[in-house]
Amino acid sequence: MRILLTLLLFLIPLSARATDPAPHILVDQFGYLPQLSKRAVIRDPQVGFDAGRSFQPSTRYAVIDLRTRRAVFEGRPVIWNGGKIDKASGDRVWHFDFSSVRAPGRYVVRDMARRVDSDTFEISPTVYRPVLQTAFKAFYYQRAGFEKRAPHALPGYADKASHLKRGQDHQAQRFDAEGDMKTARDLQGGWFDAGDYNQYTSWTANYVSSLLASYAENPSVWTDQMGIPESGNGIPDVLDEVVWGLDWLRRMQNADGSMLSVLGRGEGSPPSKASDPSLYGAANTSATVTAAGAFAMAADIFREEPGLQNRVADLSRRARDAWVWAKANPTVKFYNNSEEHGTTGLAAGQQEVEADRLVKKRLIAATQLYGLTRDKALLREIDALYRQFGGIKPGSANDFEGDIGFTLRNFSLMEGVPSRLANRIRRDYASAMDGWNGWPAVREISDPYLAPVDGYWWGSNATKARRGAVYTQSIVGEARPKSARAALNAGADYLHYLHGVNPMGLVYLTNMEGVGAERSASTLYHAWFKDGSPLYDSTKTSRFGPVPGLLVGGPNEGYERDPCCNTKCPGYGESICRRPAPIPPQGQPPAKSYAEFNDGWPVNSWSVTENSMGYQVDYLRLLSKYVR
Repeated sequence: MRILLTLLLFLIPLSARATDPAPHILVDQFGYLPQLSKRAVIRDPQVGFDAGRSFQPSTRYAVIDLRTRRAVFEGRPVIWNGGKIDKASGDRVWHFDFSSVRAPGRYVVRDMARRVDSDTFEISPTVYRPVLQTAFKAFYYQRAGFEKRAPHALPGYADKASHLKRGQDHQAQRFDAEGDMKTARDLQGGWFDAGDYNQYTSWTANYVSSLLASYAENPSVWTDQMGIPESGNGIPDVLDEVVWGLDWLRRMQNADGSMLSVLGRGEGSPPSKASDPSLYGAANTSATVTAAGAFAMAADIFREEPGLQNRVADLSRRARDAWVWAKANPTVKFYNNSEEHGTTGLAAGQQEVEADRLVKKRLIAATQLYGLTRDKALLREIDALYRQFGGIKPGSANDFEGDIGFTLRNFSLMEGVPSRLANRIRRDYASAMDGWNGWPAVREISDPYLAPVDGYWWGSNATKARRGAVYTQSIVGEARPKSARAALNAGADYLHYLHGVNPMGLVYLTNMEGVGAERSASTLYHAWFKDGSPLYDSTKTSRFGPVPGLLVGGPNEGYERDPCCNTKCPGYGESICRRPAPIPPQGQPPAKSYAEFNDGWPVNSWSVTENSMGYQVDYLRLLSKYVR
């Protein structure tokens, strides 16, 4: 019997627990703002793991008020694209528009003939506030070297400060001198970058800049009562979190202005159990340029914040020193975790960039420095860099540095920018908005799930969030769309996608049932909430599951196991590779290339379910535009 059970285990796809098909009627599981559009998506699966659950909707749909049990609106669903099957999802789709329902309350959408209901949802001006608070608090849980305890940490997630044992963050050693305390640096603080505990200077600087932008674009929603230890100190909590990131960046800066590139940390569950030493990588130009911009942007915004004005002079100096060093050292590179460069095992993701991305980083940082200094000499550099960049293009939101379009347009509105340069940037921006997968895709409803993108790759959920933010940002200043409402509706559809209006019917945030979701991500690839943990693995199988509010990577049509599974993986991987490849995500339409699994090597779930603070800031920047 034991042998039979073992054989059966090898035959079960790894994601079997996670292939629960989506409901047929999809809504934003949190809800909708009263004044914006509201459309349920009705799905008839034709291709993919759920193709056997075909569904033909009736012609009579209604919105049911759960308090009175009565219909407040009735209508007929409209088939998308003449009934064609959507290639991205493998589904046939209908839309049911109930935008006229504005009264606050809790509702379901019901197929009146088939007696099939959607998930419950709320209509309220404040429906997204608890979602914002929960998702923002992900930064608190990702803090390194910081004790998590009640009342700020939820039950089950309290933990001692991590990575402060001998040889760890406060005594980090140079990557090529492990154990040599002469190279020790105090590099404690900051945030775990993703599901591992490593930290990257360029990316942390980006998170700081994005949090600052989210605050500047809608400061009223960022209160001093977001449930972090600094709440109540008179400073908006988002800026307190920015300070936490900036303090780590300050520690990563050398006396000459350059920035160390990366800090590699050991893993443990919970994080305080990590025991391996912390190792840092050498300074490089790309990290220094990016940090220069973040320091400058923070100094600019802090000038208007009474509780933070004492930091302005220091941040301004650091921004200037970093920029001067980067100009004097324009091509200094450091490749981490590279066998070729002798850094194997130092962190995971590759933070070094090639020439085209370095141009973007320089351009963004130069505009941030100009915002602080209004130095006319920077205008000549920005002009030259913009010509080298080649202008804002329609697909820029898909790329790394995906917010460059809005960053440049915002710069074009600053005082002192030459009209020739400002006008070119604004023309390019408007042209990009009207380009492929911009406004035309919205008007034509090219995506039946109402959130068009160019494809579903690693981190597709972040791409969705950035795409949605493009529309909310287009309202600002002079480059207005035909109407602000149209832009807000377009951006909101991307938010609804992330909140359950997707082919998986899943809220792509972890453990959100306590905030109103009926089906949210139950697991993710993360060193704390690791596979097999009786406490943290999954909300379905463990006592606690992962912390609430982490945005997972999303569908990835390029997912594959390690290539060694095609031959023979050594050790543990050898037995795993005898099992069938997980389906989904493998062998699915692009938008269904997702499963709830968190297996490590060689199954490599990280390309599908791992979180990233980059994903998190993209989502927060979009969500914050809809919080009241």
